[in-house]
Amino acid sequence: MNFRDEKVVIDIAAPDNSPRRFAFLLMKDFTLLSFASAVDALRIANRMSDKTIYSWLFLSEDGNPVSCSAGTSFNVDDNLIDLHRDDTIMVCGGMNISETTTKPILNWIRKETRRGLKIGGLCTAAFTLAKAGILDGKRATTHWENQDSFSEEFVEVDLTKSVFIIDGNRMTTAGGTSSIDLFLKIIADDHGEDLANAVADQMIYSAIRTDQDSQRLSVPTRIGVRHPKLSLVIQMMEKNIEEPISPSILAKDVSMSTRQLERLFRRYLDRSPKRYYMELRLQKARNLLMQTDMSVINVALACGFASPSHFSKCYRTHYNTTPYRERGSKSSRITI
Repeated sequence: MNFRDEKVVIDIAAPDNSPRRFAFLLMKDFTLLSFASAVDALRIANRMSDKTIYSWLFLSEDGNPVSCSAGTSFNVDDNLIDLHRDDTIMVCGGMNISETTTKPILNWIRKETRRGLKIGGLCTAAFTLAKAGILDGKRATTHWENQDSFSEEFVEVDLTKSVFIIDGNRMTTAGGTSSIDLFLKIIADDHGEDLANAVADQMIYSAIRTDQDSQRLSVPTRIGVRHPKLSLVIQMMEKNIEEPISPSILAKDVSMSTRQLERLFRRYLDRSPKRYYMELRLQKARNLLMQTDMSVINVALACGFASPSHFSKCYRTHYNTTPYRERGSKSSRITI
């Protein structure tokens, strides 16, 4: 028996004879993992159901091949064409999303969504959807590294830290393998949990996440420390970057003395609470400098620095460069 060719066929009742079609818009420097995970989930769903329940086509802005962030070039089927009203658009973002989000792409997205098409943004493409104005008043997500800049620019969007979000006919993902989670949810909604589980098994994907799951590791897992009070203090720090809380108040909030908190940080993180907090603020500042057009002064204020000169001094000490020079360094832009 050839076990490689053996498969379990999941019997489903399609609503009609036509497959649901996805139009993947590949933006320049799109993230390969997010795109490939989505397409392969659809391919496997067809295989496991033993019929074509999904189809897809690839688009680019001008109809020419487009390269992903790994450098591989992909041929596409067409340019920004008029789609069928029952198609679903998936915009595939990646590196330098603000530069690759062009006016023709924005105009096409607005036009197609006015016709009622469902649309999703994979990886950083939530930026593109928000720039088009179609996420206002909606819940959305994007990669954790881009959340600071996103929330500063798109205040009308309810940004979450979930791995994916479906809000009406808008869908967004956090990037990476979160495309698998989104498309397993789509498959389950379209054709049932049995088929979605069969697809997950084929992908060796044993931990299916929902829209309630956070994209980042928990604080204890991320820092390698499982002390509950230390984890709680770090969470409070991360949530209060613009208006930092003093170590004495942080200590009081977890029923400790300031000296006890100092010892806790020294023991587990080899630094003081004040220094750890400063590093968090400077990390956010660097993200904002790299990913937004905010002035250096506004970046400083958003990260809890009342004085631009103090901000510049702290930044230089930590990163060995000034905020102004960092802003001018296009090559080191932090985007996935």
